[in-house]
Amino acid sequence: MIMGRNTVLEYLLSGKPADTLYILSGEKNPRDFNKQISLAKEAGAVVKDCNAAKLDRLLADAGFPASVRHGGILLLIPETEYATLDELIAVSKERKTAPFIIMADEITDPHNLGALIRTAEAAGADGVIIPKRRSAGLNTTVQATSAGAASHLKICREANLSDVIERLKKHNIWVYGAEADGVPFRGQDYRGGVCLVIGSEGNGLRRLVRENCDVIVAVDMYGRINSLNASVCGGIIMYEVVRQRSLI
Repeated sequence: MIMGRNTVLEYLLSGKPADTLYILSGEKNPRDFNKQISLAKEAGAVVKDCNAAKLDRLLADAGFPASVRHGGILLLIPETEYATLDELIAVSKERKTAPFIIMADEITDPHNLGALIRTAEAAGADGVIIPKRRSAGLNTTVQATSAGAASHLKICREANLSDVIERLKKHNIWVYGAEADGVPFRGQDYRGGVCLVIGSEGNGLRRLVRENCDVIVAVDMYGRINSLNASVCGGIIMYEVVRQRSLI
């Protein structure tokens, strides 16, 4: 985490990866941060307006003393380097197993993304793909929620998930999107190459991402609630993949 108008600006000008930019809302002269906001968006970071209490809490949670001042701007940067898509695809070749990839489509809550990464690592997935824009990245919260799994699993950050899906298909990987109106997830054969796409909290899969999936699957719902947390939904389907492959 870095803070302060000039420090954040210099970091963003360096072209290094950025995760989330927090801007104090209600600033007397918000134009002061226009350059930082523009550069952060170009870097694929999420930009959020928040109050002073939120900024103070972020500093405290990160372990900074009360004497540290944020100056109305905080930038979260990745703790772990991202892998390339080729590096992620190579994992299954090294393991000599069928590809097993998880894709998170604009999951902005770092707790949800961290939990999804933790489950993916526990289920033996090759890695997780996230978009550069409108998504949580490998920040401190994600690292903590994943219980360290983010350091053991390849995380790939790509600009266009629809293009990534097409590239995955060329490697004989079937792409399954998770949505409430899909076919029952248990009725699929996951023993070949699999990419499971989990949508964002509330909005689900984006239209183009959904249209590029081979199959849309759904988890059975028996109660009054009609949706599951993204990481829970992903975990249920991931372990069906694990179950089927254990029978081979």
